[in-house]
Amino acid sequence: QVQLVESGGGLVQPGGSLRLSCAASGFTFSTYALSWYRQAPGKERELVAVITRAGGATNYADSVKGRFTISRDNAKSTVYLQMNGLKPEDTAVYTCNAKKWGFLKDSEYWGQGTQVTVSS
Repeated sequence: QVQLVESGGGLVQPGGSLRLSCAASGFTFSTYALSWYRQAPGKERELVAVITRAGGATNYADSVKGRFTISRDNAKSTVYLQMNGLKPEDTAVYTCNAKKWGFLKDSEYWGQGTQVTVSS
């Protein structure tokens, strides 16, 4: 079965760092673009970062640019989000996404999310 399992979330002080991981199984990981989203209570889901299939191109939300880094290891079927200089406004549930555009149909999978709380 298809699974995306996030880990690495937790409570951190402002200015601290966390590294999120998302381990995938049940599909051909290297053929999918990967993204990290986040959603805070009462707010809409926000796209945080995107990485292409081979990892050659990335893009970030303006709010995290220069602080967050997305990367992938296709051999381990894992995507990462390194978060530095964390701010209270980064507090949210972070979820990974895998997507592929196909001729007959698109494929898209979501993880369950991991909580990140930035507070002193």
